[in-house]
Amino acid sequence: MSPFPLMEAAVAIPLTLAIPALGAVLIALCGRRPNLRDGLMVAIAALLFITVLQILPAVLAGERPAITLIELLPGLSMAFEVEPLGMIFALVASSLWIITSLYAIGYMRGANESKQTRFHACFAVALFSVMGVAFAENMFTLFIFYEVLTLSTYPLVAHKGNREAQQGARTYLGLLLGTSIGFQLVAIVATWWLTGSLSFSEGGIMEGHVGHGLGGLLLLLYVYGIGKAALMPFHRWLPAAMVAPTPVSALLHAVAVVKAGVFTILKVSTYIFGQDYLRELWSADLLMYIAAFSLLAASLVAIQKDNLKARLAYSTVSQLSYITLGAMLAHEFAAIGGGMHIVMHAFGKITLFFCAGAIYVASKKTNVSEMDGLGRRMPFTMGAFLLGALAVIGAPPMGGLWSKWHLVLGAADSGQLLMVLVIMLSTLLNIAYLLRPVVRAFLMPPKDAIAGQGGIREAPLLCVVSLCITALGCMALFLAADPLRAMLGNLFVN
Repeated sequence: MSPFPLMEAAVAIPLTLAIPALGAVLIALCGRRPNLRDGLMVAIAALLFITVLQILPAVLAGERPAITLIELLPGLSMAFEVEPLGMIFALVASSLWIITSLYAIGYMRGANESKQTRFHACFAVALFSVMGVAFAENMFTLFIFYEVLTLSTYPLVAHKGNREAQQGARTYLGLLLGTSIGFQLVAIVATWWLTGSLSFSEGGIMEGHVGHGLGGLLLLLYVYGIGKAALMPFHRWLPAAMVAPTPVSALLHAVAVVKAGVFTILKVSTYIFGQDYLRELWSADLLMYIAAFSLLAASLVAIQKDNLKARLAYSTVSQLSYITLGAMLAHEFAAIGGGMHIVMHAFGKITLFFCAGAIYVASKKTNVSEMDGLGRRMPFTMGAFLLGALAVIGAPPMGGLWSKWHLVLGAADSGQLLMVLVIMLSTLLNIAYLLRPVVRAFLMPPKDAIAGQGGIREAPLLCVVSLCITALGCMALFLAADPLRAMLGNLFVN
């Protein structure tokens, strides 16, 4: 038996929504007292993580805590249920919010950013919506919080207020709302009309209700309607959003937005379609090849980008395609690998963006070509960058090794040897674009006086501490992968 009774776990679900929502209000009210506001933000993040942990024992015991707030129509309700994949997503988001909050305080103050209160309040609303996405019991509930996440992060992308930020934010909002309303909402309405349900059910809800031809079309609408997964050609919003401050980039790429996208891809493929039904759909193979193309094409673009954040943005487009590829393979090993990659990539990529922000705050450098000799001045930051890069590459002793290993196993066992080759080739491309900044920072002589200044001149302490914690987390996941795989096994293994 779980040490936390099922009722207590169920009560914790609405608290995970209430805490960040109330936190956003309190942060806004404390705008004139920056120290209180920032301390309150960290405390709220910690409280959310502790509350999420209250649900974990019940899920580990095989229970699925649930609560229904309101039933609008038969088969259409605002309801929440915690299953293993949602539990993992909530743990990743809530734990990384604590570290991101600490980093954001150091970064925003170190860079003298304006409108910090609005920034932190929108951050809290974004985590409120992430909790709703993670614990949604059905596609209707998930869609509502999915859209709130888009709207709450728009002000963060447009934070600087200049022309470039406004243009990037418009691209961000237009593509995400356009795909979700134009494709995903259509698929949701059609699913409810054809099956009478939108609930996430083991084995899916399509079999026996929707023919394979129509099911293939619905799969296309769902996958491209989940624009946050950044599958080509609907990926431009992600590089466009890099005009935002670095803590926002970390939020977009690790804690919230893109992870909500690929999380939804896995939920839909597993609980709406089901793996057995998915294997029979004509569009599953098509989407698998599109994901493979996105994986390689984004890596090739990343190699050509001199701007560090742009390079990392296209890296994220590529890494998300691993997860979509895993879902479309419709194999338990590949799906487990996709679920694991959500966690592994979260820690690796947030480390890389933390480092990019620290480099900017400490040296005002934004391009890879400017980083010669920077490792002598910023050894902690560039050392952490190396660990984050190895995690994303999938090299030992980093957790990313295990997620890619399971993806390769799933592809091989499915007879998709071309996909095995794609994953291996993409890993070589990962090495090419992620290790170059490290090589230049540590092995090249400095080009200017700033890089060559004697002594250590790192970013503010909170920035450096945060990026060191997430870098160590990348290593810890190498050793802690088995419990993660076991939890996902409860979800995917028949």
